[in-house]
Amino acid sequence: MDQNLMNSLTNKKMKRRSFLKWSGAVTVPALVGGVTVSNKLMNKASAETVMDDVEEVVIPTCSTLNCGGKCLIKAHIKDGQIVRISTDDDPRDENADNEQFPQIRACVRGRGYRRHIYSPDRIQKPLKRVGKRGEGKFEEITWDEAIKIIAEENNRIKEKYGPASRFSLYATGQTGTVGSGDTVIQRLLAFDGGYLGRYSNYSSGQHLAATPYTFGETGAGSSCNTLLDSKLIILHGMNPAETIFGHMNMYLRMAKEKGAKIYTLDPRKTDTNVALADDWFPIKPGTDNALIAAMAYVMFTENLHDQDFLDKYCLGHDEEHMPEGVPAGESYYSYVMGEKDNTPKTPQWAAKITGLPTNRIIQLAREVALTKPMAWVQGNGINRHMNGEQLSRASSMIAALTGNIGISGGWAGPNAPSIAQFEGFPIPDNPLGISIPVFKFTDAIVRGTEMGVEDGVMGLEEGKTLPANIKMIFNMAGNCLVNQHSDINKTIEILEDETLCEFIVTSDIYMTPSAKYSDLILPTCTFFEQNDVVGPWSYGQHMFLSQKVVEPLYGSLTEYEWMAKLAKELGIEKEFTEGRTQDDWVKWMIEESKKKDPTFPSYSEMQKNGVHKFKEITVVRFKEQIEDPENVPFNTPSGKIELFSKTLWDMNRPEDIPAIPKHVAVNEGPESELTKKYPLQIFGWHVKRRCHSTWDTSDWMEEVQTQELWINPIDAKERKIKDGDMVQAFNDRGKIELPAKVTSRVMPGVVCVPQGGWFNPDQNGVDKRGAINVLTGLEASPFHCNPQHTNLAEVKKA
Repeated sequence: MDQNLMNSLTNKKMKRRSFLKWSGAVTVPALVGGVTVSNKLMNKASAETVMDDVEEVVIPTCSTLNCGGKCLIKAHIKDGQIVRISTDDDPRDENADNEQFPQIRACVRGRGYRRHIYSPDRIQKPLKRVGKRGEGKFEEITWDEAIKIIAEENNRIKEKYGPASRFSLYATGQTGTVGSGDTVIQRLLAFDGGYLGRYSNYSSGQHLAATPYTFGETGAGSSCNTLLDSKLIILHGMNPAETIFGHMNMYLRMAKEKGAKIYTLDPRKTDTNVALADDWFPIKPGTDNALIAAMAYVMFTENLHDQDFLDKYCLGHDEEHMPEGVPAGESYYSYVMGEKDNTPKTPQWAAKITGLPTNRIIQLAREVALTKPMAWVQGNGINRHMNGEQLSRASSMIAALTGNIGISGGWAGPNAPSIAQFEGFPIPDNPLGISIPVFKFTDAIVRGTEMGVEDGVMGLEEGKTLPANIKMIFNMAGNCLVNQHSDINKTIEILEDETLCEFIVTSDIYMTPSAKYSDLILPTCTFFEQNDVVGPWSYGQHMFLSQKVVEPLYGSLTEYEWMAKLAKELGIEKEFTEGRTQDDWVKWMIEESKKKDPTFPSYSEMQKNGVHKFKEITVVRFKEQIEDPENVPFNTPSGKIELFSKTLWDMNRPEDIPAIPKHVAVNEGPESELTKKYPLQIFGWHVKRRCHSTWDTSDWMEEVQTQELWINPIDAKERKIKDGDMVQAFNDRGKIELPAKVTSRVMPGVVCVPQGGWFNPDQNGVDKRGAINVLTGLEASPFHCNPQHTNLAEVKKA
């Protein structure tokens, strides 16, 4: 593309005629069934635009929404407007996927991004709360007024309670670099004396906490192209067809074409299973370790395990390979064979717990043991449980028992290593050096000064506690303040008490359920309206230039722009900006990345292509340790794969943190006494129509998939529920109401709801959208992580 043309398109102001045409179209929405739609208006505006006798220009860009795929988006621009969207058509693919340059095509969400920028629901002015917090009453103010209010509240709270009273909330809909307010606010607060930091995440917190006890590192997955060498692939709580994990879908399809079998292990028959799998093994949520122990029993009793691999590389698999100082009977073999508790972990034992028939457990164990290379690929779905740390460790147990670690086509454990070498937006060290688990921010609002090391606080001396409760929250385009956090009713009770957290700032595009509980709301920009650099989630092998293709609507500012104004008001502008604009930082990051990797493209090349695809990248995790164990040991205390962790043993919490990955029954699991009152397990899955909670108000995505509760025909018949009936799902924490989908694609005893529906309570407090977190609990897992899949409930006709 001609550089002068590119510059004129990205820098020019939108013509007044075009702006008025669009603003007229997007500010008079129609309301149908509670969902904002504007089809006729949108179509009319589109038609007028297309008829303009103006040349159409195509600019490559990428979404920075918190979506795993990060697809290549090509914006077709005419008269300063996006008239349509296309996606990757890399000619190196010759219209088919290949191993080196898989196309990065948009999914159904990406195809609807034009709806994102031109939505009639966008916030257009800074808003100041005028009613009680949570009432949703706001008045419009100017940007200058908003910046002054934030600065005054920031200074007041910092002076009264100290800098540790300020917190940047986890989760954001903008996951770029300098375009992510979540990143930029931490830089600003670091220069302003520090803040209460955070660690972990809601998605893979248990994986991150548990994996180092087995391998000594957090990342144990290989690159997706190694799946092409697999003969059997088990997707354990992994649903890439809907969540979109980089190129994984494409490589799974290619692996299947090469003859690999694909099985899914999940309570729900996912879209991944329907599209790619040869078989489905449904088990009850949270019982995965019982299944794996029974599979190990089959392998041990039928001599199907790889004893040579275990003896050479592992610790804790049997009594001959245990750390010093541990009494007899504590190895994994002893546990599986029931030598200490007189309960052999037979397939019959596991069938009663998991709901998977005995013969199916035996079948799976034999196939997994006898097929090599075998990739047991762990998704994040298995770790968001109250016993998620143990589920995470046990899934790596199977890889060790079968010798499928360190070989191409095998798979060691969860979390893929980072492939892209890229210089990100610089964040200084937090001067305070203290941080809390992300899931415990509501705890830190209520009882922060009581929280210490035992609560997961990092950076404190033993016996010390946090110096302050959270008094100020910056919520940067995130919906975890309310909607994506657990126990919504309890959470809003905490937030409504203005004597606790005294000031909440939200920067967002829409009036989300979280934004409603803010004191000040700032209208930010979509990714179409700013420049940024962004990479995919794990398992991807590319970096994008997310290019600005149109001017911001309504005078919206990017987070970097308004924070630069705030930094000036706080007297730290020089330190914060270093004299750079957002565009300058984007160029700087690309230039610095090119210094590290000479093959990385220049800024002008990235403008032209939009994406840099790293080629010939293959990561076989722990290959070096397996090939040369003497010189390249595992980063564990023993230098081996620790199936038994002496570190965990020394914590002396065998019931909830055992040293080997045992089946741990939980308070809201299928073995609980609570099932007498709430007999159904309920969880939320990541659905193809949303990325987390983004897109919930999109009428196009509502056509893709409605918000409905899935229930098995057996459970539905017991409750006289028919397909399409309105039902209530409830427990002691609250009630949600939504239509029922009666389907055998979810196993008996389990119901599920697409997570991310926007909380919408009626006058009686009953949520009418199906916000799953009305029913989830605030208690954290043993390593202070998110257990939002561990819940019991009942369902009845509404």
